[in-house]
Amino acid sequence: MKKALLSGAVLLFGLSISLSSVTAQGPAGAGASTAAQESSHSASSLNPIKLFKKDSKNTSEPLQTRGDYETKLTPKMQAEGLLGSYSSLTEACTPYTELYDCLAGLHASHDVGVDFNCVRAAVTDVHTTANISNCKVADGDKQLSLAKAIRALKPDTNAKQAAKDAEEQARDDIRAAQE
Repeated sequence: MKKALLSGAVLLFGLSISLSSVTAQGPAGAGASTAAQESSHSASSLNPIKLFKKDSKNTSEPLQTRGDYETKLTPKMQAEGLLGSYSSLTEACTPYTELYDCLAGLHASHDVGVDFNCVRAAVTDVHTTANISNCKVADGDKQLSLAKAIRALKPDTNAKQAAKDAEEQARDDIRAAQE
């Protein structure tokens, strides 16, 4: 009895999957484009996600992309001496997933006096074309936090405080770019 119920459930499940893939393909034959347009219209009008989706046009803060921030912050970083005059924030921050982390790394390397390429390699574990042969932690097998990277590169500093200060400076930079 249990085997019959189990095999019936498996058969029903398999049949429902095969039918859903057939219906997902849409109608075929004469008038298929008209039917497809009608079915896509009715399906989208019943989508519950669209009912509760936030309208980005009504937000008071303008949406900016990472590229906008990088373009806006590059001259500031060059003026502060965090970036060379011929380099951009886009080039420096490519291995980072978050711009905030890159800015914190730039500030920390400048404040503590270590090479940014070493900090970037330790924090992201991505090796770029930059020369990192003199870095102590560049060939690690995992990513380090900013504080651990600073501690490894310059053990005589208060790495935790340096990372905290650099992260605060990065937050200030992003706030300034939003204005």
